[in-house]
Amino acid sequence: MKNILTIALLLGATLQLSAQKMDDELWLQDLDAYKTGLEQKHINLYNTISEKDFDSELALIKSSIDNKTDFQVVMDLMRLTRKIGDGHTAISLSNLETHSFPFEIQQFGNDWRIVKISKRYKHLLGTQLIAVDGTPITIAIQKVGEVAQFVENPHSKTIRTAQYFPISEILFELKLINQKDKAIFTFKNAEGTVYKETISVADNVEIEEITISIPEIEKPEETSNDGFWYAKISGTDGLYIHFESYPAFEEMMQIAEKMVGYIFENNIRKLVIDLRNNGGGDLYVGLVLANALNLADPVDWQSGVYVLADKVTFSAAASNTALFRELLNAKIVGEPTGSNPTGFQDMDTFELPNSKLVICYSKRFFRIQEEFSEGVHPDVPLQYEWESFSRGEDNMLQWVIEAIRTAESE
Repeated sequence: MKNILTIALLLGATLQLSAQKMDDELWLQDLDAYKTGLEQKHINLYNTISEKDFDSELALIKSSIDNKTDFQVVMDLMRLTRKIGDGHTAISLSNLETHSFPFEIQQFGNDWRIVKISKRYKHLLGTQLIAVDGTPITIAIQKVGEVAQFVENPHSKTIRTAQYFPISEILFELKLINQKDKAIFTFKNAEGTVYKETISVADNVEIEEITISIPEIEKPEETSNDGFWYAKISGTDGLYIHFESYPAFEEMMQIAEKMVGYIFENNIRKLVIDLRNNGGGDLYVGLVLANALNLADPVDWQSGVYVLADKVTFSAAASNTALFRELLNAKIVGEPTGSNPTGFQDMDTFELPNSKLVICYSKRFFRIQEEFSEGVHPDVPLQYEWESFSRGEDNMLQWVIEAIRTAESE
């Protein structure tokens, strides 16, 4: 089980716009560079928004810069960039200094819960967030969702909105909070008691979080890659493959070769490939894994391969989810992926000359499925359940383990 993806790409404060507003003429140069750069570098910039509409909206941004702060101009560009329509074309905040409230939220059903928070406010862990400075959470989420970046479909919109929500500058410019450095948040606990807490922005704080453990799976003490490892599912003939990040090509070849040897030595019959919380990488590295696993004759290739996916299965991980269904006859379990199997991928970046704002764009178009779909849709739809999560349990993975046990007993 994973918590919401940490967005270091978005929150790493390296450069920053000047505390004093950048000269309007410099912004006009940057806005021209924004359009020119995207036209030259994006594989198909006007696939969703027409060039006429794009130019019209960019002209409105140009005409209003004298009345706006630098961050407000950035927010206008964020709205326009969202209309380009793919999850790899976005405004990155990596070169801006931003500040965040020290918590993370995650959606369970219709509720937004605190899943990570500064130890100072650890009594709020697991509570339901219901308002910010008096604005109901449903309205606040809707407004943040309109500017959140790296959105490709409704599933990634949910995740990205949660990731952008704690950024105080965004909440302030959306008029959801009254001060940039603190706000009054309203919570409801398990007993239904509603109360308010004033929380300030904070950096480098100790975090309290809900930890998830799987009794049947123990991570190896010695592993070359924390984002990619495998372990036997105790009490079963299954192997769990933790695929949260992509190793290098050569490293995957080495790991996969050892894994196939392990499968033969231990007569592994079932495979569980966990691609949840995988933000993407090189999909061809995933194909190296598929190629190696195809040599593992002990595996039940008729009905013994499972792939776990969720809304945080992005980019190459979403493509590999779809490809594993085809190449490994895998059954997909969990949520629809946050990226589409057919669409614009392979992200690169360029900087605007004056503000140094980082612009992300798509270089390639991948057609993994003939029919378009918003995410790779699972064969067995499951959502994270708050009752399980709050007890530190992974209901999705437990479903797969029970399915493996049932198959063994038949």
